[in-house]
Amino acid sequence: MTLFFTLLFKIFPLYVMIGFGYIASRVLNIARESIAPLLIYIISPVVVFSASLSVEIKVEILGFPWFMFLVSTFLCLFFYRVSKYIWQDETRNIFAFSAGTGNTGYFGIPLAMLLFEPNVANLYIFTMLSSLLYESSVGFYIIARGNYTFKQSLQKVAKLPSLYALHLGLFFNYMGWMPSIEMMEFMEYFKGTFAILGMMMIGMGLEGIREKGLDFVFVGMTFFTKFIVWPLVVFGIIFIDSYLLGWFGKELHQVMFIFAIVPLAANAVSMAVLLNAAPQKASFAVLLSTLFSLISIPIMYVLFFKYI
Repeated sequence: MTLFFTLLFKIFPLYVMIGFGYIASRVLNIARESIAPLLIYIISPVVVFSASLSVEIKVEILGFPWFMFLVSTFLCLFFYRVSKYIWQDETRNIFAFSAGTGNTGYFGIPLAMLLFEPNVANLYIFTMLSSLLYESSVGFYIIARGNYTFKQSLQKVAKLPSLYALHLGLFFNYMGWMPSIEMMEFMEYFKGTFAILGMMMIGMGLEGIREKGLDFVFVGMTFFTKFIVWPLVVFGIIFIDSYLLGWFGKELHQVMFIFAIVPLAANAVSMAVLLNAAPQKASFAVLLSTLFSLISIPIMYVLFFKYI
């Protein structure tokens, strides 16, 4: 119980940042659209570049983001097929997209920094690019089906600076071209900035949410995939790897743990609004899952702490 409350107090500041974001939007009239370009085109590439420089290059580490990408893709396509028996409109698309990912960036990065050592946090940031790749390729294609072609979604992937920062950082890492200690310390500031602004963006999206409708079936299904299916899949992989395969190791198990416990992806709201694919349903589901995580994350951590 002590561990539960310790972790609860650790993650509570993340929710304070959500509250600050709501105040910034409601009182100061700061729009989320003004913050997003800073995160995507300036802050995020620096965070990714720093993590790529710091990660220890091994075969299993380089292949791990692709492994998590395949997990996300499988869950997305599986639930896209299953959900045709529940919905016949765009709700099916946003649900399938949400089933394949979570809030691995804005929520996951500060959570990894709180729970684990800096080397594991850097490894998590590196692996988090699997979510970025999924959301910008397979996920975007599913949610945009009928509006955009697969080729157009790949063109959007090519415009993401974080992907180039990843390869540049890995190249510098492999060649041994490390920046000065002062520069590395300076780039550490971007991680905190990314976490704070990312969580505030969730709060900024809450403005006017009371006027939107609530689909209990959609919320229930998204909660089922994120809080039951994802943990079962991830802990199943950890169990099999620990006792049979031995491919990954403890640090990568800890990375997978973060993927299993984060709430629904905040990007689902932005994409739903952009493509007019059930944005009201996505907004409510993301909000409720983020609030629910305040309790679920400490519980999951207490239950599975000894296994990771």
